[in-house]
Amino acid sequence: MSTGSMSEKTACDVLVIGGGAAGMMAALQAAWSGARVLLLEKNEKLGKKIYITGKGRCNVTNIADAEDFFRQVPRNPKFLSAAVRQFDHEDVTSTLRMFGTETKVERGGRVFPVSDKASDVTRALSRGMREAGVQVELGTAVSHIRKEAGAFVAELVQGGTLRAASVIIATGGVSYPSTGSTGDGYAFARALGHTVTPLRGSLVGLTIDEKWPTLLQGLSLKNVRVSARVGKKRIYDELGEMLFTHFGVSGPLIIELSSHMPEDFDTVQVTLDMKPALTPEQVDLRLQREFAENARRQLSSVLVNLMPARMGPVFAGLCGMSADMPVNQITREQRLTIAQRLKALPLRVTGTRPIGEAIVTRGGVDVKEVLPGTMMSRVQPGLFFAGEVLDVDAHTGGFNLQIAFSTGALAGRSAATWAIEGGST
Repeated sequence: MSTGSMSEKTACDVLVIGGGAAGMMAALQAAWSGARVLLLEKNEKLGKKIYITGKGRCNVTNIADAEDFFRQVPRNPKFLSAAVRQFDHEDVTSTLRMFGTETKVERGGRVFPVSDKASDVTRALSRGMREAGVQVELGTAVSHIRKEAGAFVAELVQGGTLRAASVIIATGGVSYPSTGSTGDGYAFARALGHTVTPLRGSLVGLTIDEKWPTLLQGLSLKNVRVSARVGKKRIYDELGEMLFTHFGVSGPLIIELSSHMPEDFDTVQVTLDMKPALTPEQVDLRLQREFAENARRQLSSVLVNLMPARMGPVFAGLCGMSADMPVNQITREQRLTIAQRLKALPLRVTGTRPIGEAIVTRGGVDVKEVLPGTMMSRVQPGLFFAGEVLDVDAHTGGFNLQIAFSTGALAGRSAATWAIEGGST
């Protein structure tokens, strides 16, 4: 692998821009398909975002079957059908195994390296590319791509140009910009005639209008249900864990919910069910029993039996009551209010945290302008896209990396065929 600048015009069959999961898999598959491949990565090392996925362990994929997989993709799942079916989780793990990285399956079908080291994933793909003859240039950034005389010309920030029969843009999104995901691919796509849909953060914390969640900063709730509706339509309803933060709410449930939120947050009604295993009637019966057994105690001390102690005083206030109110003074109407709040505590969402904090980018190159069977542009034949630069994102659990690997593999094979066969896939 080279890190020097490339000042002279160099010819290759397939030029891959971006050395993340999608780019490395695309380069590997293109080389295996017989193409001369050059991969450019502007960072000083490959797979920089891979290193931070799964808290440094790298959740590489998920063993969910195809239908369950597509249910984990809120936007444009049909577009991914060919890519995921042609290169699935078994293909990912066998490729990693081929180059020395064994994997294991954990809760929820999540797949990790046996070593629990994300670096082993990057090392395996790097070794694969090296053995396949992929030329890799680190510290090399592209400033512009243009079409010229039936080929693509990439202008380098460091000076000079590169010419290729086909180009794969795999530059990632704009989440975690410290990893190099600064939106370069969107600029390239627009310059070549593509539409880029509005960009937002996905899998990110939500800001809340009310101030009370900030009083519970650091408190985690387990086995709760978070639901969201737009009018009568339910857009989210899941059981799991959430976290109160200095800005509002986060944690697994909230992060997943963020990928379903519409652009207009005012239209969404989000509620927290703290007793999902009980019906409203059962919750009221539980309260009657608690109040009867603790008639002389204060409300906050009884609420300890129903929620974390820190939340009791705050919750009492949300019900319009004082935390030190004796429970034998609580009226039936007040008790029913407590029961109702336990089953449906409203959260007025005002927005998401900054896109730079998001796990993935929502939005990107409009998939209507990309052929799903090849990942090739409908606008510029010979131009291909892979990974997060596309307007496709999924829930947590290894699904986003699988999308990167699947679209990368399909783009790599297709780009190689296009280049070698002189313009056909």
